[in-house]
Amino acid sequence: MEVAGPTIKDNALTNVKPSFEANMKSRNSADVQVGNVTDYTEAEEKAVRRKIDLLLMPAIWIMYLFSYADRTNIGNAKVAGMSADLNLSSNEYSLALVVFFISYIFFEIPSNLIIAKTRPSIYLCSVMAIWGVITCCMAAVKSAGSLMAVRFVLGILEAAFAPGVSLMLGCWYKKGEQSRRFGIFYSAAVLSGAFGGIVSGAITGHLDGAHGIAGWRWLFIVEGAATIGCSLITVWILPDFPATSRGFTPRQREIATQRLLADNIVTYTEDTPPLSAFEAVKASLRDFRTWLLTLGYMLTAKCIATAGTMSYFYPTLVKGLGYTSVMAQYMTVPIYTVAFFAVLVTAYLSDKFPRLRGLIIAGWLAVATLMAILTCVIYNFTARYVFLVFIASGVLSANAMSLAFSSSTFGPMRPETRGVGMAFVNSMANFSGIYGAYLFPSKDSPKYLVGFGVVSGMCALGATVYAASHFLFRRYPN
Repeated sequence: MEVAGPTIKDNALTNVKPSFEANMKSRNSADVQVGNVTDYTEAEEKAVRRKIDLLLMPAIWIMYLFSYADRTNIGNAKVAGMSADLNLSSNEYSLALVVFFISYIFFEIPSNLIIAKTRPSIYLCSVMAIWGVITCCMAAVKSAGSLMAVRFVLGILEAAFAPGVSLMLGCWYKKGEQSRRFGIFYSAAVLSGAFGGIVSGAITGHLDGAHGIAGWRWLFIVEGAATIGCSLITVWILPDFPATSRGFTPRQREIATQRLLADNIVTYTEDTPPLSAFEAVKASLRDFRTWLLTLGYMLTAKCIATAGTMSYFYPTLVKGLGYTSVMAQYMTVPIYTVAFFAVLVTAYLSDKFPRLRGLIIAGWLAVATLMAILTCVIYNFTARYVFLVFIASGVLSANAMSLAFSSSTFGPMRPETRGVGMAFVNSMANFSGIYGAYLFPSKDSPKYLVGFGVVSGMCALGATVYAASHFLFRRYPN
């Protein structure tokens, strides 16, 4: 008998296995078939999927909105007076960005090991409340050193969220449903750029000096408090894993698990012993798909060209076009608003044409490449602003689809191998946040030729990698 991948011991759904096995053993084996589950209707599956959407997607969307705002609001604080008040040099500001990624990278995998032994609703919301407190603490920093220390701790805490949610999406949705959900999830990060610009402009413009506190400090206080409030609400909404989640009847939990089995997602035979950690790592790293997708994600989806680090510099880049510091924050809103709709449309098309996911990503990166090159050679303020809009739309849409592409590509692999592959893609890609923080130094303002030159080169290479992946994966299916 085969059981669904989310029940693997080494997977994040360790707690699911006893319940699911008990249900399966109580059934006639002839009624449950791999890839052809016959004991629930299409209407029942639609009802379960609708319930999953209503509970999971709004919760993770709003949580990611605050997560991304809390990690990138340092860019808005910088142009609102933080650099002057703390006497930050360009290198010190870049280091404050780098230390976040250092802790973020190294705590991703340990955090996912923790979430496997806990209830995600409790674990993720608790972590969120704590990082909200840490965000508030950023308002009290007095030096570059204290800023870096707080950012390092923030990286540890936020490392739990995105990898944990990516794991949950893969455990709840079938392959043909994942692109739209990944797109909706990631659209929160895109919209947070506009959200951050509006909030930052309002706070720094109206609260500056209130109670003797600078506007950029109020920015951290207000957003941190909002994050804490969000965590207290979503803890009652966010579901756990399919076979153990609150709010679902036993029948609904079983359907949620069996429909993954019907889609042949990360299955294994009970008669075959699971792979050891060493075997899983070896199998994953010997597969060329892991390396291709990791390279593509490093170059594009988590590169400086994406929201990973470029968002820290958008306020500065827009200010370099001639706007005041407050207006520069508002002018980032259209950039992210257009990108928000681009991500949603791309996600829809990727699920409608799943065999073309690699080419869709490559196409957006080609657009971003052209726009970055034009930014290097055209210095008209209005034209460069338009180019920024297209760059953001291209790289953020590619970023949103990269993990969905990886998840569907790794789907047929043994679950242990798939888990290692996804973790490897995520962890390695985040290293780009370290070197990316140095590509837009203030001395290059307002042209930023080095930064945009690197963006164009990376996007071009990324487009090549994803286009090659499309043809190679079709020629050598796993």
